[in-house]
Amino acid sequence: MRLGKELAELSLSPLRHTWILDLDGTLVKHNGYKHDNEDRFLDGAETFLAAIPPEDMVILLTSRKEEIRDQTEDFLKRHGIRYDLIIYNAPYGERILINDDKPSGLRMAIAVRKERDSALWLRVAEDEDKALIQSV
Repeated sequence: MRLGKELAELSLSPLRHTWILDLDGTLVKHNGYKHDNEDRFLDGAETFLAAIPPEDMVILLTSRKEEIRDQTEDFLKRHGIRYDLIIYNAPYGERILINDDKPSGLRMAIAVRKERDSALWLRVAEDEDKALIQSV
C-alpha cells in the first residue's frame, strides 16, 4: 500500500500487533536533527504513535548513527512516545519484511510506503465500526 494525500485505511485483526516504523522521513522530518538542529514530527505522526495500543510492540528503525542515540531518545521521551526498541545504523537500502501467513488466512505481513516527509494520513481499524488509530 502506498499512502498519498488522501486518508488510507488498514484493516487489522483484533490480535496484538508489531509495528516496525522508519524514523526519518516517515515519522519525523528527514535529517531535521542535522539541518534544523532538532527533530520535528511530520503531520499526523505524533498522533499516530500515541494511539498505538500499549499492548502492541513498537520497533523504530533508523540509519542514524549510535552517536545520535541520546538526542533521538530524548526527543521521543519529551513527546511521550512509547517504543520497545530502536535499531540504529540500519543500511540505506530497502527494508524487507518476510513472514508466514496463518493457516486461517490472516495476512501476517503488511507494508505501507509513503512519500518522504509527507503527512501520515492513515486510519487503522479492527473492523468497519471501530477505529483504533486515526491520523488526519
